[in-house]
Amino acid sequence: MTLKTVKVPNEIKPLFEEAESMISKRFENLKLSPESGQIFVDDERYVLVRAESLSVNFFSFLMNMYPTMDEHEGLSSSSKVLFDMGHSIGQSDAKCCQEKNPSYEPLSLLAAGPIHFAFSGWAFVEILESSSPTPDENYFLIYNHPHTFESDSWIKSDKSPSFCTCHMNAGYSSGWCSIAFGLELKSKEVLCRSKGDKTCRFIMAPPHMLEAHVEKYKKENPEIF
Repeated sequence: MTLKTVKVPNEIKPLFEEAESMISKRFENLKLSPESGQIFVDDERYVLVRAESLSVNFFSFLMNMYPTMDEHEGLSSSSKVLFDMGHSIGQSDAKCCQEKNPSYEPLSLLAAGPIHFAFSGWAFVEILESSSPTPDENYFLIYNHPHTFESDSWIKSDKSPSFCTCHMNAGYSSGWCSIAFGLELKSKEVLCRSKGDKTCRFIMAPPHMLEAHVEKYKKENPEIF
């Protein structure tokens, strides 16, 4: 089987192939019922939301909620709201997947995350070779989201931000993995297509280790920053 919805190192491909087979079958049962205002995937209710409404426009709305803050404070607060919302959604979806597949080990549940992520339109995921997703404080994941709904929306809007914009993507992925491994995990975007980078790249780790990983990565790769 050839993986179509995710790109991962060869040694973990079998887990992702199994997850892709399972989740693709679920999404074959996509049922649109506009006459009743309902969308179902299997027995789960879904909603469609226009990507720009949940990214560029929602970010602008949040920035306007903090008129007394300077630009840096407003950006930080707005980004945190979007990250936290994505994190909560990712945790909720992972718990649902876990309940449907109680025999899943942490890596199997991790594998299901990017596949569901792709089928539900958030982004494609590419996990890089240097990743080491272990169930302890040494957990480290570095990954690309080549086509996030957030960066696509910002690029389409013709705005040119100087900051990374894919806060919900960062939140969702770390929320899902937090449930999969039973760890508190956070993710930070270090490269973003919205500001002219070639891809959207993220680093995920336990919160107390994250900034150290980010700084180390930047020092080792100055040519891309």
